[in-house]
Amino acid sequence: MALAFCGDEGNSTAYNVDHGVLNNGCFVDALNVVPHVFLLFITFPILFIGWGSQSSKVHIHHSTWLHFPGHNLRWILTFILLFVLVCEIAEGIVSDGVSESRHLHLYMPAGMAFLAAITSVVYYHNIETSNFPKLLIALLFYWTLAFITKTIKFVKFCDNGVGFSQLRFCLTGLLVVLYGMLLAVEINVIRVRRYVFFKTPKEVKPPEDLQDLGVRFLQPFVNLLSKGTYWWMNTFIKTAHKKPIDLKTIGKLPIAMRALTNYILLNEAFEAQKVCKRSSSPQGSRSIWRALCCAFGRPLLLSSTFRILADLLGFAGPLCISGIVHNVGKGNNTIRPQIKILGVFFISSQEFLSNAYVLAVLLFFALLLQRTFLQASYYVAIETGINLRGAIQTKIYNKIMQLSTSNMSMGEMTAGQICNLVAIDTNQLMWFFFLCPNLWAMPVQIIVGVLLLYYLLGISALIGAAVIIVLAPVQYFVATKLSQAQRSTLEYSNERLKKTNEMLRGIKLLKLYAWEHIFHSSVEETRQKEMTSLKSFALYTSISSNAYFCLSDFAQPLKVVNRKRPAREDWNNYSSHMRRPINITEADDFCVKITNGFFTWTPEGPPALSNIDIRIPQGQLTMIVGQVGCGKSSLLLAILGEMQKISGNISWSSCTSDSETGEDFRYGIVKRGAVAYASQKPWLLNATVEENITFESSFNKQRYKAVIDACSLQPDIDILPHGDQTQIGERGINLSGGQRQRISVARALYQQTNVVFLDDPFSALDIHLSDHLMQEGILKMLREDKRTIVLVTHKLQYLPHADWIIAMKDGNIQREGTLKDIQKSETELFEHWKTLMNRQDQELEKENPVLERTNLRRTMYSREALLKDDEEDEEDVTESDDDDNLSSVLHQRAKMPWRACGKYLSAAGILLLPLLLLSQLLKHTVMVAIDYCLALWTEHVISLKIEPETKNCSHCMEFDHSQYSKIFSVLCCLGIVLCLVTSIAVEWTGLKVTKKLHSSLLNKIILAPMRFFETTPLGSILNRFSADCNTIDQHIPATLECLSRSTLLCVSALAVISYVTPMFLIALVPLAIMCYFIQKYFRVASRDLQQLDDSTQLPLLSHFSETVEGLTTIRAFRYEAKFRQKLLEYTDSNNIASLFLTAANRWLEVRMEYIGACVVLIAAVTSITSCLYNKITSGLVGLGLTYALMVSNYLNWMVRNLADMEIQLGAVKRINGLLKTEAENYEGLLSSSQIPQNWPDRGEIQIQNLSVRYDSNLKPVLKHVNAHISPGQKIGICGRTGSGKSSFSLAFFRMVDTFEGRIIIDGIDIAKLPLQTLRSRLSIILQDPILFSGTIRFNLDPEKKCTDSMLWEALEIAQLKHVVKALPGGLDAIVTEGGENFSQGQRQLFCLARAFVRKTSIFIMDEATASIDMATENILQKVVMTAFADRTVVTIAHRVHTILNSDLVIVMKRGVILEYDKPEVLLEQEDSVFASFVQADK
Repeated sequence: MALAFCGDEGNSTAYNVDHGVLNNGCFVDALNVVPHVFLLFITFPILFIGWGSQSSKVHIHHSTWLHFPGHNLRWILTFILLFVLVCEIAEGIVSDGVSESRHLHLYMPAGMAFLAAITSVVYYHNIETSNFPKLLIALLFYWTLAFITKTIKFVKFCDNGVGFSQLRFCLTGLLVVLYGMLLAVEINVIRVRRYVFFKTPKEVKPPEDLQDLGVRFLQPFVNLLSKGTYWWMNTFIKTAHKKPIDLKTIGKLPIAMRALTNYILLNEAFEAQKVCKRSSSPQGSRSIWRALCCAFGRPLLLSSTFRILADLLGFAGPLCISGIVHNVGKGNNTIRPQIKILGVFFISSQEFLSNAYVLAVLLFFALLLQRTFLQASYYVAIETGINLRGAIQTKIYNKIMQLSTSNMSMGEMTAGQICNLVAIDTNQLMWFFFLCPNLWAMPVQIIVGVLLLYYLLGISALIGAAVIIVLAPVQYFVATKLSQAQRSTLEYSNERLKKTNEMLRGIKLLKLYAWEHIFHSSVEETRQKEMTSLKSFALYTSISSNAYFCLSDFAQPLKVVNRKRPAREDWNNYSSHMRRPINITEADDFCVKITNGFFTWTPEGPPALSNIDIRIPQGQLTMIVGQVGCGKSSLLLAILGEMQKISGNISWSSCTSDSETGEDFRYGIVKRGAVAYASQKPWLLNATVEENITFESSFNKQRYKAVIDACSLQPDIDILPHGDQTQIGERGINLSGGQRQRISVARALYQQTNVVFLDDPFSALDIHLSDHLMQEGILKMLREDKRTIVLVTHKLQYLPHADWIIAMKDGNIQREGTLKDIQKSETELFEHWKTLMNRQDQELEKENPVLERTNLRRTMYSREALLKDDEEDEEDVTESDDDDNLSSVLHQRAKMPWRACGKYLSAAGILLLPLLLLSQLLKHTVMVAIDYCLALWTEHVISLKIEPETKNCSHCMEFDHSQYSKIFSVLCCLGIVLCLVTSIAVEWTGLKVTKKLHSSLLNKIILAPMRFFETTPLGSILNRFSADCNTIDQHIPATLECLSRSTLLCVSALAVISYVTPMFLIALVPLAIMCYFIQKYFRVASRDLQQLDDSTQLPLLSHFSETVEGLTTIRAFRYEAKFRQKLLEYTDSNNIASLFLTAANRWLEVRMEYIGACVVLIAAVTSITSCLYNKITSGLVGLGLTYALMVSNYLNWMVRNLADMEIQLGAVKRINGLLKTEAENYEGLLSSSQIPQNWPDRGEIQIQNLSVRYDSNLKPVLKHVNAHISPGQKIGICGRTGSGKSSFSLAFFRMVDTFEGRIIIDGIDIAKLPLQTLRSRLSIILQDPILFSGTIRFNLDPEKKCTDSMLWEALEIAQLKHVVKALPGGLDAIVTEGGENFSQGQRQLFCLARAFVRKTSIFIMDEATASIDMATENILQKVVMTAFADRTVVTIAHRVHTILNSDLVIVMKRGVILEYDKPEVLLEQEDSVFASFVQADK
């Protein structure tokens, strides 16, 4: 058949120009080509010559990107234009198909217009990115010409009687409107930008974000096409494959998405709610929801709109497939049009849509649009959720900054709760916003679906709808049960983590007391409860296909009562009634003054401090002394405003208000200046040593060096792997108590504040370090600078240095004044102090020599070495030095962790694994069989309906459905059973694996040697029990099920399509190659981004927990604003990683969806063609297309789940890494029958040539030690820090590696004893007090072996009986986490009582009285000597005077015994080291 522009019929009216040229249809169509040719000729040279050379730069330099007015409208109109032009091309081809000749003018102009429309938008995009609007004049001319020519064609159609019944008329009218609107957009650009026809063009700068090259998240700034397809991510994804992604790669957040911006938005909404409610704060969760909706509701509405549009377009698939099957059944015969105008045929829209190929193309476009809308909905919802999360986290942080100390110490709000709130609940809220559009999209889906089914099936559809309604209560019941199971799982999980955390924090004590089994059983018991909840959750998940989410009550911290004194609550109005000092002379006289002060921790509780009337002199050293628990630390906190004031006044001198203090950005005016505060319990940041000391202040090298010297930190720093740049805290190395305390004090010394508060800074230091710190730090650095110093201490020998002394007793001020005042007025008190001081009231006359430290208690490890367990892959082969190159790293990143997957599945056992595989295969086979049965059934019915002329009606109605219905019912029942079996098999596999892995991990960790805990950060071990176990518990089974389902669905779909049309396999090859490369690139980027998301969350959570722990210090320093700024940085880092991860997921899904749409198009075209040539039936065409739609749905899920599985298997890998930890050897050479029941009954210790070390590759810490301790002897061990004192005590418990010599206790070599037996028969009190949450009874006797009278006796010995009796519940009184509801000294006394309870014949005290005042210590010493007269007591002491009454003294230095004799003998020797220690301690 011939081909010509106007057709080649001899008598064609197409060439007839008798009635004028414009009345010739072919000429008008030719005229319509002119604008398109004009645009192509004008723009192509500019595009290829002008921008061709710099097109690659456009992606890199985005500082010139600027959207012209009407930018989004132009893109939307262009997309609609392209779609209408495709319809015009299709209409031309279809209508021309009925002619004997081919008329090119019916579709060629539309084809040129299509090309021109694409060119116009590419041209516009390049002009926009270059910000060169003058070149838009070409588009102005083009739209004008296109509008005129198309209008001429439309007018001529009207003149010739073509109306709305003809499709071409409608399309032409639409094109006229579209070209007119695009012309209007172009004119509007001229009006606003004034680039032509105006004298002065308008200069416009790009957005601030785009001028900052650090902003690399371009989603808000790119054009609509790039937004919809995430095209801007291409460069990023490709770069990720070449080098790992880090925070530098992803850059900064755009301003509109930053946490501060969104916090301000949320805060304004909260304030608006306050105004609406006319109350001080929004009441209840309803107000919070209103505020959230007000702040973030608009984007959520947009997301919901996209979702509803996507859902409505989703119905196009079934409708198009139905039409294709129907038309193919008829042989795709389009009704021959009767209307021939202007020499060509016209067709109606009905005739157009009765063409199967047209429906296939429409199906393709509907899928593209539907998937784009769906992904846009997801993206907008998640972006809103991420912005909301940042705002909520900032809101919570601001609330934490205002929390009263009592909220924390009384256990109302624990650090764990706050971390859960930030880590879990804010994420839950984010995901709620992501799922929110489903709430109204699902009802729309159900209603439209039922209406559509009713239209197709009639009354049967209503029966189906009735079934849905009937099953709704069942679904609700299952969802409720799921929610309950999830909630109880979370509760048990939190409880288990709390117990695990306590177990790990107190692991040294547990091992020394042989209590591992008690805590192991406790954790396992909670784990069993958690497993029960997980089982019910798994069961309900298997029953229900819809998992309901659970939203935790994030509002809890927002409702915690602000229990600070009223002044802190009222800061907004503070400026109006700020108290001024009474007069200048008085202000100069004192720094702080409290009059008639009564302070409490809780509003309902009794006053902790009563009748406080004190003044702290300006520029002088004030010391606060008193017994343990008398309220010394509480007084400091009361002065700082951390306690609730019942009555009285606190006045600060005007000179304490620094200009340097950080102002609170909410409250503006502050009452006092910054106070350099070192708390009793040292608080360190997860940062370097230098950063901990400088603490956000500017670095002054000279001052820094002086502070290091004053705190004797240089020898410690020299031993650290990276000096003062070594990371310390949870993420870095472990420091000893003394080192932590000295760094905390160094921070206070370094600050240039007028006031310094030091709370018991000497408790963990030996006498030499204490004296050096007192002389060089407090006296020389602070007092000489006329700084106001308040020092809480138990070391009464420093009282002569004090300018002012405050003596406390039972929460009251016993006496205040100078030492001479007290000597005169309180002679008895002064004499008591003098006795305790063990020396005359003269000042220290000589400086102590510079301390030497050649060994530390623990060998330090760098942060990098400690954190490697998170990064290492077990399957990596041992790499040589040059294997460290980038290509091998990239190769490892691209690999799937198959070995970890194998380990996971092998842990399921031999029975579950085959069941899992078999049930999955059977289920999908049955699903395909069901669909195939339906296809055959449908085909038989259709074949009878479309051939009525060959068969009479009665015969047509005689079709017997019973056979098919029976087969269909059996297959459906089998499918339901197999679905349930598969789901249960997956969940049960997951449960079995998680139970096995957790149990193995707990056993390994609790039996691991102490060395493991000293070289591995606690956070790293805890992460295995929390995040990794949670991943294995809940995520891996779901991902595994989803991955296997989506993979088998895709495979079965492709198999069915290939069976229906084998030709499809040819087109499948390029699509498969594309899929492979997309998933390959995506997996690498996704894993990096997921790890970045996780790793940026850790500093955020760490910052929260640091703030909670150091709240008092932060507020004392007035560093709230600085810490808030840090939080904003951490939140933004986490949010940018989350946003990039979301964009990467959308990037993948859009591409996979588009490939799926291509699969549908190819399958449709090949199926229709095969059917028309009678190769296959229409029923199989429908089957093939239905499965093609399935590929489109599940292709991206397959890749996403593959990427998720790869990340989640990292948890299995890390746990398996810990499972390789070598356990301590608990077995002994002696059996229990060979060990006497009451061993050791005498307490005789023989140490023979003992050498020990912490690890086989480290130097010995004790060398060839020999000693003999007789039964009942009291031994004192002293020596400087690092001399091996503690190592000596640990050797008795085999906590260190004894590689030479032996220890014999009561005739038995301890190396032959089982560890459990050895440790359970000895007692030790450690320097660091450890208490567990629970009751006092549990803390004293977790084994439940003692009677109440024995416990009270132990408490009496420890001077705690009166304290415990005063508590509600007595022995059953609650101890909060870490014993925070007791003072440091009281905690140490409880640890003493715990050791007394054991009543073993050998008793070791390792610097056990460091935090106890001298008076209490003296009483304890006497009690120990009398109560333990018949027991062997080994005392390791900082204060040498405490061991003067010992029977024997051992002086150690560098791991060897320097002196070993009775104290009186050593004191008589002039050159004795012990004598010099005693002299220094006076």
